[in-house]
Amino acid sequence: MATAAGHPIGTTAAVPRGERLLHWVSTVDHKEIGLLYIGTSTLFFLIGGIEALLIRLQLAVPRNQLIGPDAYNAIFTMHGTTMIFLVVMPLLLGLANYFVPLMIGARDMAFPRLNALSYWLLLFGALVLHYSFLAGTPPSQGWFAYAPLTEKPYTLRPTIDYWILGLLITGIGTIATGLNLVVTVIRMRAPGMKPSRMPVFVWMSLVTGLLIIWAIPPLTAAQVMLLFDRYLGTKFFVASAGGDPLLWQHLFWFFGHPEVYIMALPAFGIMSEVVPVFSRKPIFGYRFIVGSGVAIAFYSMLVWAHHMFAVGMGLIPDAFFGATSMVIAVPTGIKVFSWLATMWGGRIRLTTAMLFAIGFITMFTIGGLSGVHFAIVPIDWQTTDSYYVVAHFHYVLFGGTWFGIMAGTYYWFPKVTGRLLSEKIGAWHFWSTLIGFNLTFFPMHIVGLMGMPRRVYTYPDLPGWGFWNLLETIGAFILAISVILLLWNVLASYRHGRLAGPNPWNAWTLEWATSSPPPPYNFATVPVVRSVRPLWPGNHGTNESGSANPAAPAAPASRGVLGRGGSFLQRLPTPVLGVLTFISSEVFFFGSLIVTFIEYRARSTSGPGPADLEVLRTAAFSVALFASSGTIILAERRLRRDDQGGFRLWLLATIVLGAVFLLGQLTEYGRLYGEGITIDRNLFTSVFYTLTGFHGAHVLMGLVALAVVAALAFAGDFRPGKHSGVEAVSAYWHFVDGVWVVIFSLVYLWPVAESLLAGAG
Repeated sequence: MATAAGHPIGTTAAVPRGERLLHWVSTVDHKEIGLLYIGTSTLFFLIGGIEALLIRLQLAVPRNQLIGPDAYNAIFTMHGTTMIFLVVMPLLLGLANYFVPLMIGARDMAFPRLNALSYWLLLFGALVLHYSFLAGTPPSQGWFAYAPLTEKPYTLRPTIDYWILGLLITGIGTIATGLNLVVTVIRMRAPGMKPSRMPVFVWMSLVTGLLIIWAIPPLTAAQVMLLFDRYLGTKFFVASAGGDPLLWQHLFWFFGHPEVYIMALPAFGIMSEVVPVFSRKPIFGYRFIVGSGVAIAFYSMLVWAHHMFAVGMGLIPDAFFGATSMVIAVPTGIKVFSWLATMWGGRIRLTTAMLFAIGFITMFTIGGLSGVHFAIVPIDWQTTDSYYVVAHFHYVLFGGTWFGIMAGTYYWFPKVTGRLLSEKIGAWHFWSTLIGFNLTFFPMHIVGLMGMPRRVYTYPDLPGWGFWNLLETIGAFILAISVILLLWNVLASYRHGRLAGPNPWNAWTLEWATSSPPPPYNFATVPVVRSVRPLWPGNHGTNESGSANPAAPAAPASRGVLGRGGSFLQRLPTPVLGVLTFISSEVFFFGSLIVTFIEYRARSTSGPGPADLEVLRTAAFSVALFASSGTIILAERRLRRDDQGGFRLWLLATIVLGAVFLLGQLTEYGRLYGEGITIDRNLFTSVFYTLTGFHGAHVLMGLVALAVVAALAFAGDFRPGKHSGVEAVSAYWHFVDGVWVVIFSLVYLWPVAESLLAGAG
């Protein structure tokens, strides 16, 4: 990593402060962007930690009046929101940003400018969210924002609006980062790094990227619908108008449970790098540990409603989600046993990184065991909304993810800075963290089983409650001391720590094959990979010191789903793969809106309904959109033949047909508006305008992209061998057309089919 003048971190090169600032603001280097993520997350971690201490001070004794109920609700809402969305997620994404390209032998992320935009969206969204404090209206409805508490009658002030807007902005940036990680891992790997040779951290980052782009869009759809309820008068979560507040819970937890593993899987990957190195053994069961990560991601999208057992879904849904919740414990257990088996018989070095790794295994196992309890419906009914849930959640995310992050911090700090963290201070940091953590959160199991509910700002002086809460508060302040020790260690070691050299741990993944800190270009020569442990002494492609040997002969092309050569994904141009990955995210966004439409289309008891739509008129301008898929195909064919005139002609035809469709949709809106059929009339109009409106917005974005392509085409920018940008825009346009096939069938043709069937009956 370099400063503005190209000097690595840790040097004393004099660079003007203004130049340094401009460099960091404009950088597209994945390492520097990773550090921006980490630094920003650290700042918000301190803010979230202060909020946690205020919570514990308020709950230290019964009937405490230190903080009033409104302020307390705002503090615990912002604590949860900050820690999840602004600390753990971006911190892990920062580590992935920094190390994934290094670990796969790449020189940067697939889309460097998009990578920079992702960070600035995170920062801007975080500032919007925390501006609510300055405005005097911080969110206070909980980080889950359950409807109907977040609807206008119950929340008149714009508290929840800051929550929605802040997280919408950060969510867009997070999706962009997930997309970037997926494309980078698939397209940018060094020669010879087939899937079976990828480091586990890279695998977990890939899986996390997929979870991000598939899990966040349902939350985005729910947030948009809630914002429409609050300001456009729609009825999505208004029970009195036929809406369903439980729909919010389904959409939120469809995001929320994969979110747990978005925060856990990268930590699993860190563990799978740290434990083998400090056990001096290869990871036990590499294929099983990778496969279990994929299985966890798959099952995490099937268990969302185990957060909703208490809402009365019925016996069959309860049984299904209870069973899947138990099943997901199996691949998680595989990982734990893999780490233990790696340690068994190894030459363990109890460095601070290894201490935190062992702490991770122990604390996460406790959290996992209590998690199984919530898969058992009767136990869940008894413990839901109690402090038992808070204890479980923190054992998974703090005892798990945070301990994993700390293991990675002590492991990778020398690679980032060129200096080692102090092991002496590190030992104090570890033990204070372990003791403070268990004093804070283990008693919550006890007080939760004693009946103390979560999210209460005070409590009666019942036997034992005051004692356990005071113990938790003492533990929280010990944790605060541990954070001070960490900061002291980082700052002191950055300035005066022992020089590390390229590979102080004798590790064997590619990030250790370059200097510490790495140069801006990462590798002078792209390394060749012939093993899952490319720097293991004696492997092909390394020299005697274990450093990458740039003179090694190229490895044969790899095969498989993510392999080089014959792989479908590997053959796709990077822009096309990026757009297809984005489309997969959009499938979940539109899927959420479509499911909402199917549920709500017939719920309105009075007012406008499907019969008020003009099917034939809409079909006429829909034909134009469907035809535009054919014209864009013809344009691509002409470009491949270097028929520039034909290419431009069919490209313009595509734009005209898309514009005809968009104008037709606008005239349909105008007709409905003239008849008084507006978005706020009833539940049907709410879902109709939202679903078709978002599709229209996507058509407009597609037209803008096509217009840019057309401008470049008339400038002579495209040639037969240079058309990946056209292919990318074409793929997006086909997706827009395909979505309208589904929407037109559901919104317009379904009522016609019902009428025909009713007439036939």
